[in-house]
Formats: sequence, structure tokens, C-alpha cells
Amino acid sequence: MAKKAKGKPHKQNKKGEMYDASGSELKRKNKSCPKCGEGVFLAKHNDRESCGKCGYTNFLGKKE
Repeated sequence: MAKKAKGKPHKQNKKGEMYDASGSELKRKNKSCPKCGEGVFLAKHNDRESCGKCGYTNFLGKKE
């Protein structure tokens, strides 16, 4: 049998990096998705914010 090609290692989800811990408070760094609710964050791109779960996209205005 032919050997299977190995792909790139899968990137692990690091939810701990999405929060700022200061004292006894936790603050979210990114916005949450309005459709999916708390715990599902919007990814930041140059011109938009998008949800990877449901596809919700928020286009940002041009920065001048």
C-alpha cells in the first residue's frame, strides 16, 4: 500500500487567549456573535468581523 501523506498539524483552539484576566474580573477581547450567543467569538479581519460557526459577517467602515 502507498503511504498516506501527512498534512499540517491541526491548530488547537485556545479560548484562554480570548479573555483578559485582571483581578477577579474576566473581560472578553473580541465581540461575541449576536446569532450564536456568548462564547462564540467574531474573528477580526481587515475590513470585517465574521463568525466561523454560523457565517454572520459585520462589515466595518473605511478608516481614514
